[in-house]
Amino acid sequence: MIISRLVLSLCALTLALVLAGCGGGSDEVPANAVAVVAGEEIAKSDYNALIAQAKKSYTNQKREFPKAGSQEFQTLRNQAVQFLVQREQFEQEAADMDVEVTEKQIDARLEQIQKQYFGGDKKKFDKQLKDQGLTEEQVRNDIRAQIVSEKLFEQVTRGVKVTDAEVEKFYADNKAQYSQPESREVRHILRKTKAQADDIYNQLKAGADFAALAKKFSEDTGSKANGGKLTISKGQTVAAFDKTAFALKKNEISKPVKTEFGFHVIQALSDTKPAKTTPLKDVKESIKQQLEQTKKNEAMTKWVDELKKDYEDKVSYAVGFTPPPAATGTTTAESK
Repeated sequence: MIISRLVLSLCALTLALVLAGCGGGSDEVPANAVAVVAGEEIAKSDYNALIAQAKKSYTNQKREFPKAGSQEFQTLRNQAVQFLVQREQFEQEAADMDVEVTEKQIDARLEQIQKQYFGGDKKKFDKQLKDQGLTEEQVRNDIRAQIVSEKLFEQVTRGVKVTDAEVEKFYADNKAQYSQPESREVRHILRKTKAQADDIYNQLKAGADFAALAKKFSEDTGSKANGGKLTISKGQTVAAFDKTAFALKKNEISKPVKTEFGFHVIQALSDTKPAKTTPLKDVKESIKQQLEQTKKNEAMTKWVDELKKDYEDKVSYAVGFTPPPAATGTTTAESK
């Protein structure tokens, strides 16, 4: 559901760039915190709220919540702590970059959510919060984090540009996806045996109604209700069917054609439409947007990687909440 902590939205916006494996610092972590990030405490109550929400989600899905000490629970715990740590890091970076989020902006986003998913009905919205075990304050905090993430992404990627040469190269390298093969409209009747198909062919040559026979006898459930009609593209049906269907003259009926599915009697209903390629001018803007998004994602990935390095010695964890060491190329990893 949309109010499931809005964590999924936030994770998507940050490109799943959770900062795993940050180092531990020398600062003492208070008893009511799970971590300290550059002097700012991550309250244990925030962690407990995330875990409580997760339990509620498991219950709603009729799934058993992981037992404490299990690998699944440890993974869930680490994800929750790292989510909160990264959120605090983003808050600190936002302050340094003069990124501001106002209560008015949070109000507007909350109103948008209520309109989009609840038809503006506050009672339905409140019921969803209750069902998910959330308070409106928690949702507002998540909305704030979401907007912070969006604004950071905007600032980090502001200088990303895509040149015409890059667009042209992508088009040339991927021309096949902008090409459409020959196509035509046909209809067919599929029978299990050649004898059955021969009987259909003879009836058609004697003037029987093709659509009526297809609806009554065809084994192809995908087309029989439509009188056997199909629009096919060259190379996208089984070889024997494809070869015959594109060799027929308009309105010509084939003798039974054997494929792995049985025996087909095929009639061409239209002329063959020639293959065509969508010109660059018609897809230039969409390619540019695609390349820009890719570049922006890469820029954000690089920025978060650098952020992780910057905070390596600025994050301390409470006992039991230190994440596992980051994977290395060796068989052992040294904890900080």
